This record gives sequence, structure tokens and C-alpha cells, in this order.
Amino acid sequence: MSGYILFFIIFLVVFLYFFRNKFSKNTPEKLKKPYNMDDQYNSDRREREKEIDHLLSKMGENGVKDLSEKDQKRLDELSKKINIK
Repeated sequence: MSGYILFFIIFLVVFLYFFRNKFSKNTPEKLKKPYNMDDQYNSDRREREKEIDHLLSKMGENGVKDLSEKDQKRLDELSKKINIK
């Protein structure tokens, strides 16, 4: 009888060892939050802000004169979307 109990305990330990990720509470799948509209909006906003920062850094010493016409139009479009205060 004690042989069966010992076998069961060993089997249980081996089973839990190999499937420990299934029973863990902090698996990456469980920690990952769903991607929603707010996340998309914030991501897009950060990208626009990075592009604005890049265009503003291109302006350099001479201001708007350093930007090409295409860059000036893009900066105007982006600044309207960002609602700079």
C-alpha cells in the first residue's frame, strides 16, 4: 500500500514540474493586457509627437525657413491633430 502512495507522490511531483507554467499565475499570456482603442490612440499620438519633435529639430537656427514646403505642411497637419496647448 505504501508503494502506491510513494508512486502517486512521485508521479504528482513530476507532473507538476513539467506543467508548472500552466499553473503559474504570472504567465506572459495572463499578464498581457488586451490592445484596445485607448492604447491605439495613445500609440498614434506618441508617433505624431515624435514626428513633430523631429521636424522641429530640423528647423535649427533659421526657424521655419529650414523646412521644406512638404515638411511645413506636415508640421501644420500634425500640430492640428495633437491640439498643442
